[in-house]
Amino acid sequence: MNILVLNGSPKGSNSITLQTILYLQKKNPAHHFEILHAGAKIRSFEKDFSPALDAISRADVFLFSYPVYTFIAPCQLHRFIELLKASGADLSGKFATQLTTSKHFYDITAHRYIQDNCQDLGLKYIRGLSADMDDLLNAKGQADAEAFFRHVCWSVENDIYEPFPAALPAPIHKTVAVPDICESGRQGDVVIVTDCEPEDTQLQSMIDRFRAVLSRQSRIVNIREYPLKGGCLGCFNCAVTGRCIYKDGFDNYLRNEIQTADSIVYAFTIRDHSMGARFKMYDDRNFCNGHRTVTIGMPVGYLISGNYSQESNLQTIIEARAQVGSNFLAGVAADETDPNGEIDRLAKILVYALDNQYVPPQNFYGIGGMKVFRDLIWLMQGMMKADHKFYKAHGQYDFPQKQWPTMLKMYLVGALLSNEKLKSKMGSAMNEGMLAPYRKVLDSTK
Repeated sequence: MNILVLNGSPKGSNSITLQTILYLQKKNPAHHFEILHAGAKIRSFEKDFSPALDAISRADVFLFSYPVYTFIAPCQLHRFIELLKASGADLSGKFATQLTTSKHFYDITAHRYIQDNCQDLGLKYIRGLSADMDDLLNAKGQADAEAFFRHVCWSVENDIYEPFPAALPAPIHKTVAVPDICESGRQGDVVIVTDCEPEDTQLQSMIDRFRAVLSRQSRIVNIREYPLKGGCLGCFNCAVTGRCIYKDGFDNYLRNEIQTADSIVYAFTIRDHSMGARFKMYDDRNFCNGHRTVTIGMPVGYLISGNYSQESNLQTIIEARAQVGSNFLAGVAADETDPNGEIDRLAKILVYALDNQYVPPQNFYGIGGMKVFRDLIWLMQGMMKADHKFYKAHGQYDFPQKQWPTMLKMYLVGALLSNEKLKSKMGSAMNEGMLAPYRKVLDSTK
């Protein structure tokens, strides 16, 4: 087979993910691997996409290779997919799969993003491999990679692939009434971060209505107007100092103009099952804050134009972002059926959260995600010094092995339950003992 590797890493040949591809190439000399550095050469492809189309025309199988960045793929690969779709290339009937490396922090949403876009292009998608960054360095990781490639070959030979989803209906944009904005007497600072283009009148009307009905001062930051020099390079220059290697001042702008607000509301039009390449560049550049949840307690909201109800993966990403950051998700106002009502509702909930400093506890998305980060930063504390200092200060090193009293208690309970005679004598005493501290709380509550 002719396998086209679409390397989405901004590091190009120096990508850690790519090393697994090179390993598979050596182990499978009967197949022809061609590597296209879609991420590192994105500026070149923006000027002339024809070299990419030439490589695409020769491919039997597309193998997306990239590190997971901020819940999805790097912004450079987002942009490549935009260019690929805009080219009008007919890829129907060809196969596609993916191989990623990460610490498994929301690799599931990254893989689903690629799957959705592959199926948009008519590609027969085969489930990919999500590897740990270090997997290639051990025998099991190597065996897993080889088994993955064998499965891809078998799937192609037998025409086995994930079923195509039903076509999405076109969103029904209802007219968004825009009251006059009068902010006199309003207090606070709600920043609306958007990539709204001048011709996107639908999204702009949603922003206008939200600002009109919100009983707080608001301002707009349009990231299309900020002179971002490029997407995150994964260089870890910011790991110690928190300063980005780019000299465009975005790290200071982010901290002084956006993260100082009382609340952030994100506004975008759905593109390619996500927020689009420009917004993803903004997200990736937030890595100047490392793995630090610097907006803990801040309520967030979303204004989204498009078929949001049909985008289950995007829904997961939005909820998970809020959960990991310990932010209250005030809501998502979309424009499919009742934009006016949803915008008004979002404004009310956001103000309630601000007035009452409402921050509910994290669910599995937040707790699970932060445990991945906790273990990662503990191991990398020598390099990720800013993250390590933040995690120590915020009590995020909540390792269970530090909870000796509870562990000893569980050993005692386990010993009692292992003895049939003692267990029969206890009867309901076990339940009574478990409920005792809760009843103490209830008895002391007035």
